[in-house]
Amino acid sequence: MNNEQATEQTSASSEGIVGLDEPKKMTREDWRKKKELEEQRKLGNAPAEVDEEGKDINPHIPQYISSVPWYIDPSKRPTLKHQRPQPENQRQYSAIGDWYKRGVQETGVATKFRKGACENCGAITHKKKDCMERPRKVGAKYTGTGIAPDEHSQIQLSMDYDGKRDRWNGYDPEEHQRIVEEYAKVDLAKRTLKAQKLQDELASGKLDQTEREHDSEDEDEDKYADDIDMPGQNFDSKRRITVRNLRIREDTAKYLRNLDPNSAYYDPKTRAMRENPYANTGMNPDEVGYAGDNFARYSGDTITMAQTQLFAWEAYDRGSEVHLQADPTKLELLHRSFKVKKEDFKEEQRESILDKYGGQEHLDAPPRELLLAQTEDYVEYSRHGAVLKGLDKAVARSKYEEDVLINNHTCIWGSYWKDGFWGYKCCHSMVKQSYCTGEAGIKVNNSDCTPFEEGLNEPQEEEEPKSLLEMHRDKMMQEKKKKKKKKNKKNKKHGSDSSDSEDEEKKREKLKKALEAEDKRVKQVEAMMQLDERKRPYHSLQEVKAPTEEEMEAFRMKRSRPDDPMASFLGQ
Repeated sequence: MNNEQATEQTSASSEGIVGLDEPKKMTREDWRKKKELEEQRKLGNAPAEVDEEGKDINPHIPQYISSVPWYIDPSKRPTLKHQRPQPENQRQYSAIGDWYKRGVQETGVATKFRKGACENCGAITHKKKDCMERPRKVGAKYTGTGIAPDEHSQIQLSMDYDGKRDRWNGYDPEEHQRIVEEYAKVDLAKRTLKAQKLQDELASGKLDQTEREHDSEDEDEDKYADDIDMPGQNFDSKRRITVRNLRIREDTAKYLRNLDPNSAYYDPKTRAMRENPYANTGMNPDEVGYAGDNFARYSGDTITMAQTQLFAWEAYDRGSEVHLQADPTKLELLHRSFKVKKEDFKEEQRESILDKYGGQEHLDAPPRELLLAQTEDYVEYSRHGAVLKGLDKAVARSKYEEDVLINNHTCIWGSYWKDGFWGYKCCHSMVKQSYCTGEAGIKVNNSDCTPFEEGLNEPQEEEEPKSLLEMHRDKMMQEKKKKKKKKNKKNKKHGSDSSDSEDEEKKREKLKKALEAEDKRVKQVEAMMQLDERKRPYHSLQEVKAPTEEEMEAFRMKRSRPDDPMASFLGQ
């Protein structure tokens, strides 16, 4: 018997295994067609594959995600249903309109006490220990009267993350609608009373028709101002005025009060202008609309408050128990007595010094400015006494000497530039430390240069016709000059050899000096190139002049040529 059951089980199990249709091996042609179809779908040339629900499957999704394993259900087509959330596994949450019921059941109220109800109030929905009503002297269980209505049976809400944190959860819009209707009724009643009052006044003759129209216009304006909600405005319905809390566009900005760049500084970050923008305009700070933040900050009792606070700190350091906020009255009295004693002490000290040494007449003398009554400083005053011109702020100066004028120049060296050279602007001279020639130098430097010989050639006057005697004399004088020139040439032939040798020696000496100067210049350039750029001196103090023939020859002889094969042996 047991053997028969075992054979049946093995046969059934073998039948189950054979029943699973394993995927057949694809041929090479089928595999190639499948790959081509996938490529066409990825390129968008072929329609996408559709799952069992009729939704397109993205061709870029891998096969191991879209296909169902053959050992689960080989008959299923590729789908993404198993990748989506399963409805049976999703938690169900309450709807957005679901909320606990408020109040009690007003449809029906019990008249007799029910078993299991609250012994205090008689409601069946709670027990005595949970009753929120005032404890009765004799409960409803024993009296059977005054049975309270039952509460609503509340539902169990299941809310998600957002539902638990919703500020308006359980809000009923009908409550707000009731408030709106209530205010509308009050407004209608006010209008009715006002209209009735106006009719009574008009009937009695206290109010004209024009005044009535004017009041109706004001009423409309008040209603309009009451309805608007503009930023920076607050409407006071009692006094019928509109209060502005922000700056209006007609107000002048601080930085537009004085456009002079040298006037008071405006800090754009803090929007502060501490100094008075009208300081140099001659206007009195008390008369202008804005005199700077410091003017408003140091006005009133601000300075007195700061002095009192400073006195409190100094007194506390010396052992006096005073504090500005804790005991202001004591501090004020102590400060006043201190100032009186300080003035008395100064006066006694001054009198003792004058009695001992004298000199009262010097203290009574007028100021030195009034005694001299003159100064070199030019100052202009307005009729208010403010300075209009003069006593400007000192300009920041460097540690080097500035505006030092020499040799009758009215401008400094470097105030003029032309053709790559610096010079003096007053005379257009390019030579440093030269004497100023003024307008004449400007005319000469700006005029077109002419050769020296051409400048000497003056226009010849027309000569009068000579007589025969004068012509003969001139001819005799020219012959004598020719004879003298012949004699001088003969004498020069003997001394020409000696003069040529002397000229050659002079040229050699000049060339030798030029070569030495060129060596020094090359060494100086090498030393300068080794210095740091920030430590190199300037060349503006050197004299600028054209090089001589000997200097040019020395430069050509000492110049190194990179294409010369012997250039590397020149420095050895």
